[in-house]
Amino acid sequence: MHTVWKGAISFGLVHVPVKMFTATEDKDVHFRSIHKDCGTPISNKRTCLHCDKEVGLDEIAKGFEYEKGKFVLFNEEELEALKPESARVIQILDFVDLTDIDPLYYQKAYYLSPDMAGAGAYSLLLEAIKQTGKIGIAKISIRSKSSLAAIRVVGNCLCMETMHYPDEIRSIAHVPNLPDQVNVNEKELQMAKMLIEQLSETFDPEKYTDDYRIAMLEAIQHKIAGESVDIIAAPAAGRTNVIDLMAALQASLEAAKTPPAAPKSKRKSPAKKPKEIVS
Repeated sequence: MHTVWKGAISFGLVHVPVKMFTATEDKDVHFRSIHKDCGTPISNKRTCLHCDKEVGLDEIAKGFEYEKGKFVLFNEEELEALKPESARVIQILDFVDLTDIDPLYYQKAYYLSPDMAGAGAYSLLLEAIKQTGKIGIAKISIRSKSSLAAIRVVGNCLCMETMHYPDEIRSIAHVPNLPDQVNVNEKELQMAKMLIEQLSETFDPEKYTDDYRIAMLEAIQHKIAGESVDIIAAPAAGRTNVIDLMAALQASLEAAKTPPAAPKSKRKSPAKKPKEIVS
């Protein structure tokens, strides 16, 4: 696993050095935009519509649009200065019950492992959380973004899940067509509850699969195996110079091995020159 963050968990006076690893991975089937005529992938360029030219990274600044068409600019140094001093610390603020947290708040999960000589403190925090059944609510900054986070135990590992702040959760008052009052038929409600009971069982994540992704991968393999008309190869753009260079180097080596031709004798030259002048 690739380390995405390195720092420490802090609760009270306890300091636990940890490394962070992404707990999930994207397995969606991703497609690239291809020029159908030649098979070349389409590139996305940074262009300025006003100047009608491509813009280099050194010409780009971060801008916040405070009014339509008006921006306030920040450079990297200014943004770096705004980062909290605790950017390398997961600071646990409170401990709460798991049932207190609505899943709506959760974002992305990470695994935390002990770093350097922090195994003892790591095990202490892990066991304390496990035995109390609590979850730590913390603050953390990752890639210039501050997040709330929940620290909990998964097996013998501390797991951190980033969370939305309350003002990032949209109010259900903005959801259209919600009923003001819930009116249901009592018999229909009883039957619905019975159906739920019949379908209820212990959660087993292994029984659920991404059917669409599986079907997409099978379709890709069928096209490859059948060498369908939809198979296209991009031209070897940019390799011509490399091949020419190799050919030139090879020719140079061959030329270096070939002994130079013997120079023509200069004795015959004086005899020819008078004849050419006379004619």
